[in-house]
Amino acid sequence: MSVQFQVNGKAVTANAEADTPLLWVIRDELGMTGTKFGCGMALCGACTVHVNGEAVRSCQTPVSAVAGKKVSTIESLGTANTHPLQAAWIKHDVPQCGYCQSGQLMSAAALLSKNKNPSDADIDAAMSGNICRCGTYPRIKAAIKDAASTMRKA
Repeated sequence: MSVQFQVNGKAVTANAEADTPLLWVIRDELGMTGTKFGCGMALCGACTVHVNGEAVRSCQTPVSAVAGKKVSTIESLGTANTHPLQAAWIKHDVPQCGYCQSGQLMSAAALLSKNKNPSDADIDAAMSGNICRCGTYPRIKAAIKDAASTMRKA
């Protein structure tokens, strides 16, 4: 089956079975390895991407569900660490092992695209599906608030 959609602004055609998880198309067929495989059950958030602006778990999203849609991966934030979230992540020393970070960043980016001044409760709700085994949750929250402040000033 051929599925056409956009990834980070580029039109792509995936040749995969309809039920193939989007994660494997992104990583294996398109060669973008920033999105991580964690649990495979949509519980940890490591595989988070955006589909039409909404944070989704790509390990449980069949590629057929993104036909004609816009998918954004961690690579869409840029590679020079200039996105306000990336800069705040570095400033607040968020990454430890780093494995969950792409999913954390994508969930935070989805939140800030809709809410430029999130409360602690807003952040908790948006990030609740992302697990950090290193326990950097206070740093993540501080980084999100810092990035939100930067984005409000821009």
